[in-house]
This record gives sequence, C-alpha cells and structure tokens, in this order.
Amino acid sequence: MIERTTIWYRGRSVREQRLLLAMAALFTLVFVWLLLIRPLGDALADARARHDAAVIERAEAQAQAEALGVLRKAGGAALTQPVEALVAQTAGQTGFQLSRIQAEPGGGVSIAIEAARPQALFGWVSSLERQGLIVSSLSATANADRTLSVQASFRGRAG
Repeated sequence: MIERTTIWYRGRSVREQRLLLAMAALFTLVFVWLLLIRPLGDALADARARHDAAVIERAEAQAQAEALGVLRKAGGAALTQPVEALVAQTAGQTGFQLSRIQAEPGGGVSIAIEAARPQALFGWVSSLERQGLIVSSLSATANADRTLSVQASFRGRAG
C-alpha cells in the first residue's frame, strides 16, 4: 500500500507534490485543532466556570455563617407570649387558616396551612422571625391554584 502511494506521489509533478504536502500539512493542523486543542480549551473554560461558581458559593456560605454567628450572639427578641399563641394570633391577623397547630416538645409549635399565597406566607414567616421565632422546618408544596400547601415548625430563640 505504501509502495503504491509512493509511486503515485512520485508520478506527480513537483508543483503537484508541493500542493499535496501543503494540503497534508493543513489537514494535519485542522485535525489536531479539532481533536486536541479545541476540546482542551472547552474543558479549561468549563473548569474555570465551575471554579468561579464554587468561589461564589463559598463566599455566600461564609457570609451566611457570619450572619448566623451575629444572630446567635445577639440572641434575638424576647418572646412576650408562648410560641403557640404567637403563631396562632399572627396567622389569624395575616389571614391564614391553620388546618393544624400542634405544640412540640421544647416549646415549639408545628403548623399546617392548606392554601397560602407565597408572598404573604414568606412575609408572615419573616415577621415571625423578627418577633423572635426560628423556623425549625418549612415544607411548601405548590397547589394547582397558584397557592402553597405548607407544613412548618417554629421555636423560640434560646437566649
């Protein structure tokens, strides 16, 4: 096979041989670029993007940890009434119909709301946090009518 190719190549004029060599060199360059350089460049760009995302996530986590540390040191607002009474009262004032409210060990309370608008719900939770409660858990599931079904647990801050 190599002999045939050599005979075929030598049968060409000098100008054709130079053109074939130039074509082979260009083909090799394009082939190396497509199979080696371009994938390595893409992999490097992906690695840089992942690194940038990781750096941002780490900074956000550190900021949240610092905010939690400040919150723990500050202690928060002192509760003027039991957690259960505070949650029930503010839920009624906000317009939420509690389908379940149950006291938990340690002074906390567990609630369920069948339908709540998201903006109103998270505003209410935020106001509870400002009044000295901590959200132990919150699970919200979307309903068909653009409301949320919510199960949540609250507890007072340990001062």
